[in-house]
Parts: sequence; C-alpha cells; structure tokens
Amino acid sequence: MSWKEYTIGELCIKVTDGSHFSPKELTEGYPMFSVKDMTENGFDYSDVKRVSKEDYLKLERGDCKPKKGDVLIAKDGSYLKHVFVCKEEKEEAILSSIAILRPDKNKIEAEYFMHLLRTPSVKGMMESFVSGSALPRIVLKDFKKMKLSIPEPKTQQHIASILSAYDDLIEVNNDRIKLLEETARELYKEWFVRMRFPEYKKAKFKKGIPTDWRIEPIGKIIDYHIGGGWGNDNKDNQFSVAGYVIRGTDIPKVRAGQANQDVYRFHKASNMKSRELIEDDMVFETAGGSEGQPLGRTCYITQEMLDAYGDKVMAASFCKQIRTTCIPSLYLYYFLNYLYDTGMIEAYQVQSTGISNYQFEPFLKFQQIILPKDELMQSFHDKAILMQKQIAILGQQNTQLRQIRDRLLPRLISGKLEVKANGIFTELKQN
Repeated sequence: MSWKEYTIGELCIKVTDGSHFSPKELTEGYPMFSVKDMTENGFDYSDVKRVSKEDYLKLERGDCKPKKGDVLIAKDGSYLKHVFVCKEEKEEAILSSIAILRPDKNKIEAEYFMHLLRTPSVKGMMESFVSGSALPRIVLKDFKKMKLSIPEPKTQQHIASILSAYDDLIEVNNDRIKLLEETARELYKEWFVRMRFPEYKKAKFKKGIPTDWRIEPIGKIIDYHIGGGWGNDNKDNQFSVAGYVIRGTDIPKVRAGQANQDVYRFHKASNMKSRELIEDDMVFETAGGSEGQPLGRTCYITQEMLDAYGDKVMAASFCKQIRTTCIPSLYLYYFLNYLYDTGMIEAYQVQSTGISNYQFEPFLKFQQIILPKDELMQSFHDKAILMQKQIAILGQQNTQLRQIRDRLLPRLISGKLEVKANGIFTELKQN
C-alpha cells in the first residue's frame, strides 16, 4: 500500500468558512446554520435560524453555500466535534463557525477525508492550529498547512465504504428513532389537543374539553421532585457512591436512546439515595440554556436506558428529577413536551446574570394540566411506552455501531488493518 503526503491546502480546491456577519433572523425563510446545528450525519433543522431571500442571496454570492461533496467541519468551540460530507446541494447557508473543505477529487475522496479528520491522531494534530481560550477555533490559514499522509484513491474508496456502512446503519436507526418520537407526539396531540381520542364522538364537551375530564395545577400530579447533584471528581469518605450524571446538554442524546457516559462522578450516599433515577422518572432542565433554546427540555427514563448506563444515574444540579405515581407517567412527559413545542414552557423562565433559570415552584403552582379519564391516559401510556423502549433499544444499537466503527477507524486509516476482497480483516506488520 503506497502512501503520499499532502497539506490540507493541496488536498482541497477551497478551504473557507461561512459568513462572518449575522443577517436579521426570521421565523420563516432560508436556513442558515451555525456549529450548534451540526450532528454527526448532517444538519439538525429543529432550531435553525432563518433569513430572507435577499440576505440568503448575499450569503450565496459570498460562497457560504455548501455544495455536494464538500466536507464540513465544526471550526469553533468543540472543533472537529462534528465532521460530515454534504450529500446534496440545497438553498441554505452557513455561518463562520463552520468551515468548508472542498476536496480535490483527483487526490482525496470526500468520504475518506471525513473519516480521516475524525481520527484521534488528526484531532491531536489540530491542537497546533487552534487559537483562543474562551472560544477555541481553528485558524484556517494555518490549518491549510497541516500535512496528511493518504493512500491511493482506490484504497481510500475501499476504506471509506467500510466505515460509511456503519454511518449508514446509524442514520437508518436515527430515522427510525425520529419517526417513533414524532408518532408518539402526534398521538398525544391527536387525542388530547385535537380531542380525537377513541370514542370522542360519544363524549359531552364543555369549554372545549369533555365534561368528565378535570383541570388541576401540575404540582398536584408531580408528587416527587428534587434538584439534581454534581458530586465530586474523586472518591473519599464523604463522596463515596459512584454514578453517572445527566446534564441538560445530555437530554437530546438520552431522548435518542444514548446513554452518555462522559460524566461519572462520586456522590454522597444520602444524595444518591434521594436522587437515583428509576424507571418512569423524568429529567427536566431548570438552568443554563442558551439564546434561542428555552429551558424545560425533558427526557424520559426507561429501564432499557438505565441498563445501558450500567450503574447508578442522577440528574445534574441544573436539572430537576420529576416523578409521578398518580397518573401514567408518559401522559405527563408528553404534556411537558407539548408545553415546550408550543413555547408555553417559557412563561416561567427568567434571565439573571447571564444564566437562564426556571421558576419551578411557580410552575408547579400555576401551570394547569388537563387530566383525561384514567383509562384513556393509561391507554396512551401503553402505546407510548412501546415506542420509548424501542427508541432506547435503537439508541443502544447506535452506540455499539459507533464503538465498532471508532475502533476500526484509526487502524484502517493508518494502514495497520487491511480488508481483503472477501471482507476478512488482516493485521499488517509494521516495519
């Protein structure tokens, strides 16, 4: 296997970043992405900023529009946290926190380039091309000088096809997870917002709800809630119980069935006893947040998720652990999601000293919840729990696929592992 050394600048016909100015944001219009909208497989459209056609055309003329085959990297903050290939050209633009690498197809395949940039060794090399402490960012004019050793294009294609097969499986599972979550949310809205629940035509309504339903302050049905904890880095006599911590930033991953095991700390035994998450609990974000992202994100805890963690788990100190035993838990969970999706959750959010905080006690006292008949809530829960458990299973499959891919990645990219035509891996001897 022959390898040749190139600089990033030699491998790419263009190395640039997105727009360095922010046009006026709109609720509708053309998407304009920043680093926060990046995932491992593409852009997340759920909270993307929108711009007018006039501003979009200005951005497009400035070459801030990704083209098919471009490799996009997170340039600012957690640099190289996400790297992916643009699979199709759309009417959308990007901001300067994202860099565009347009590979020279005669030298490097886009998919191979993406995987190469994901390797631990290349990420380590990136340190010398990063500036800034408060907000680290890749300096592109220096980054273009970084040298990479790559094999011939045919070998690149072979390696990329193996690694991308794992990415494709992960993407299929992500699509299934999204569909399951959307199905559960749509079922909640169909039954309890549009009021088209089973046998709704037989119900008698008053002021928009059936006469045998009731309205209560949400605090009456949240019968256990407690602020989370953070624990200590090291074990000692006081902080003696180990456990994982779910932060607000982890909530989207947990919702997608991923047990994020990055935060493993030691806690007081009394704190863990009162805060250990059990099946049917919820984690509710009460502090932190960011511009354009309100507090109140919530995740639901299944037994499958607890099994995936494999140890004790608690909510972080900027979150609340919520539990209900008087109504089916998934009815409460999707009610909280409905409040978030409609923006009603923001009524109890306040800003102080640069950090958003949630007024949880007023929320418990004044936020009202519509409570259908018990059997109807239970029927919804029974349907939704099957979807939640399937999400957790698919999420763990994704975790296993990533682990396998990430173990193969450095060995294939470095040439230490070769794949024969019959698919058998061969360990190569290094001189």
